[in-house]
Amino acid sequence: MKGKIGLVVGLGVGYVLGTRAGRERYEQIKTQWLKVWHLDPVQEQVSKVKSYVGDKAAAVPGAIWTGVVKVAKSVSGTGTPGQRLDSAIATGKDAAEDVAKATEDAVADAKATAAKKTTSAKTSAKSAAKKTEG
Repeated sequence: MKGKIGLVVGLGVGYVLGTRAGRERYEQIKTQWLKVWHLDPVQEQVSKVKSYVGDKAAAVPGAIWTGVVKVAKSVSGTGTPGQRLDSAIATGKDAAEDVAKATEDAVADAKATAAKKTTSAKTSAKSAAKKTEG
């Protein structure tokens, strides 16, 4: 996915920089892009994605905090110092796996939501672009 985005951006930049019309064509493209970008449907989708990512990113610190609490409890538990150390190490590994899983889940959810929202934003942008051209 990153490769496709990079390719599209690279082609766009290459076209803009290499066009024979020069600055005038660049300004025309920029003006059209800004018209589409500032449309209400596009900005609604942008704000939805921002809030969704913010919500999902909040899950990771929660998993970290839970792991820290578990490790602290295992260290302060009963048993010999060696047993407590072993317990802390095992709990730390489990907590690290939980944080990794929370991060992966947040990234996967964000990607899925972004893909859905990008599709609807592209549709909205295309219809809006047709309106501005017409």
